[in-house]
Amino acid sequence: MSPSPKASRPLMPGYGVPTSSQGLLPWKWAEQRLTKSHNYWISTVRPDGSPHTMVIWGLWMEGRFCFSTGAKSRKGKNLAKNPRCTIGTEHAEQAVIVEGTAKPSQDAALLRQFIKLYYKKYKWDMSEFDEPVYVMTPKVGFGLYEKNFQGSATRWQFPAR
Repeated sequence: MSPSPKASRPLMPGYGVPTSSQGLLPWKWAEQRLTKSHNYWISTVRPDGSPHTMVIWGLWMEGRFCFSTGAKSRKGKNLAKNPRCTIGTEHAEQAVIVEGTAKPSQDAALLRQFIKLYYKKYKWDMSEFDEPVYVMTPKVGFGLYEKNFQGSATRWQFPAR
């Protein structure tokens, strides 16, 4: 199990977000949403610097986000040139956004676990899928809960890996 990231307030001038730590969302709240989300948004960076956003399936595993995409897909080509990306959960009213870097994994144990958990979640057998499984290592995350937006806006800083 990876260590929990450090919670603080995001820098949001003009939004009325308090400076105190009272009301910060617990990391467990974010992990529940990262785990339970069915669809995720991924944003990658095109070679010209413009963003590319798409819906994907994936798994929050051991403090990292794992997903697969074709090496020749726009996402795959973008990640090959620039591993920086952003992952967002499907429900914007309880949003969790994680920024980090994604790289193909060669870890056989992780890949076996990914295939098993992916099938359990999506009923899709990835064992014969001949495309890379990427592991996104988070650097910073944000939690935004619409019902208490100002009082609960949270930023999480992840320890370096």
